[in-house]
Amino acid sequence: MNAARSILQGAGLGLRRPFLNEVLQAPLTDVDFYEIAPENWITVGGKLGKQLREMTEKNRFVCHGLSLSIGSSDVLDETLVLQIKNFMAKHGIEHYSEHLSYCSHNGHLYDLMPIPFTSEAVTHVATRIKRVQEILERKMAIENVSYYTFSGAEMSEIEFFNAVVNEANCDILLDVNNIYVNSVNHGYDALEFLNAMPVERITYSHIAGHFKEADDFLVDTHGAPIIDPVWELLRHAYSRFGVFPTLLERDFNLPPLSELVAEVQQIKQFQTVAK
Repeated sequence: MNAARSILQGAGLGLRRPFLNEVLQAPLTDVDFYEIAPENWITVGGKLGKQLREMTEKNRFVCHGLSLSIGSSDVLDETLVLQIKNFMAKHGIEHYSEHLSYCSHNGHLYDLMPIPFTSEAVTHVATRIKRVQEILERKMAIENVSYYTFSGAEMSEIEFFNAVVNEANCDILLDVNNIYVNSVNHGYDALEFLNAMPVERITYSHIAGHFKEADDFLVDTHGAPIIDPVWELLRHAYSRFGVFPTLLERDFNLPPLSELVAEVQQIKQFQTVAK
């Protein structure tokens, strides 16, 4: 792999298939890296496969998993982990992340479910993360997730998150919007949560929009523009921790690509000011 492409920095964008042709025809100079879900691409061949290979040869990429279900009680899907490892090797991708959640129980649930904040769960999840890292032969990053209900809490969300990360000795994918969404839904201080993050473990971050169901109930949809309080949380993070790579997530209600690029440019402006 080209060593220059292994350095993750700047502002990124989730690559969606509707934009693939457009990006190939007119490369986005303001986008420093792209993110893809490996599960959506591992088995893709033909024209789409060739287009992806063209993109990964010219740009930095990260893999963000959707279905490993790291917190599940089901047997860890080591076949999937090996497929991801081979996919990353094929495309010269260094970084892999997943959600601190689960999405399977005797079959896929098609949603990200919260893990109980207990010491038993810490050990269970950390053991599975360590096994994934052993297979991949590299560290993975774990994302703090949005959740809407929970049970069996012996500790706070940030205590649970940090305990898993420390025991697994893994990296972090810091999701700024998820902190904001959870702070509103569960009534905690977003800045206190952010300040308790172990900055030395942050590989990169996500920022996204969400849906306001009510004043005290937000839904993490990745389907809307980023709002000012989330931007402010990102600026605070840069101010406290220094600048780290940040990726714009937008999964549906896709606007014209130019609107997404404008939000990526906003990330880059915050990064420039913070340096």
